[in-house]
Amino acid sequence: MFVMRQTNYAKWAFALLLLVLLSNFLVYRSPFSASIVPDDTFWLVAGSLVDFAVVAPLLLLASFRLNAKQLIGFIAAGLITARLIIPALYFEPFALLFYFGLAIEVLVLAAELALLGLLLIHIPGIRRAMAERAGSPLFTLFPAVHGKIKPNPLINILLSEALAFYYAFFTWKRRPVEDATSITLHKNTSSIAFTVMLIHAIIIETIGIHWWLHDKSALLSIVLLVLNIYSVIYFIGDIQATRLNPLTVTNGNLNVSLGLNKRISVPLDSIGAVRWGAEPEADALEFVAKDFEETDPEVVINFKISQQAVLFFGKTRPVSQIALKVDNPEKLKQLLSSITRT
Repeated sequence: MFVMRQTNYAKWAFALLLLVLLSNFLVYRSPFSASIVPDDTFWLVAGSLVDFAVVAPLLLLASFRLNAKQLIGFIAAGLITARLIIPALYFEPFALLFYFGLAIEVLVLAAELALLGLLLIHIPGIRRAMAERAGSPLFTLFPAVHGKIKPNPLINILLSEALAFYYAFFTWKRRPVEDATSITLHKNTSSIAFTVMLIHAIIIETIGIHWWLHDKSALLSIVLLVLNIYSVIYFIGDIQATRLNPLTVTNGNLNVSLGLNKRISVPLDSIGAVRWGAEPEADALEFVAKDFEETDPEVVINFKISQQAVLFFGKTRPVSQIALKVDNPEKLKQLLSSITRT
């Protein structure tokens, strides 16, 4: 996953990246190309290759947090993109660079496929590890996999998709947890009704636009149909994850989730303060179910040290504070009664 650097320089670098890409596209693919491109295109194309393979990746590095493998992948992608934008006649003296970039991308793809193969090999061990943790898959899948395989953005995305399909198709016989250690976050809101409305809107839009768009572009209509089907599946999974995963305080841990989009599991002894009625900080992670009216958190929980939260597509984020709104505040006060309050 790509995380943008929170600096003004990062924003300027990203704007400059877009300018570099746009200017190169206009040079070769605009109506003015014939009057701009000189007769001897060698140095022009060489400059464009520097833009795509050196300048653009460095601007991406200045804009986003990238590791070495991602940077190499972007350099290779820059060479391939250059071949797609620069006409073949102009690119001919540099054709070898295109195949070099393609070879790098193939190697990166092979490495990712090998990682997926490693994941499949470890499935029995992952299932045993999840069973030993005796909790919801929403909280046990990622730790069980990361105990076998080093965390990787592609693996995290696949695990997130697996959770979405699992909750959408294989949890309908399960009942929500209702015991002394659990508290729901959604029952007093219109969160599920709101998501159901989104599903209905997607279905109606699919029926109406698909048939109209099919006559214009069959390929585009199929792509849109697939995306809409995926969206419906994801929202159904999100509803089930919301229903089946209330806030729990068990085994010395506080587990909080809100659908598939965000969750956190922290040891109770890492909680520094529980403040009822306090205003959360700007960077606090909020667990407030969607409603037709805007609602505010009821309690703010501070951690002694930052804790890792899991967000959309398995992206992780360190948080030092969470803000909650639960259906039964008094019950939560009792469950957290042993923690110092300020």
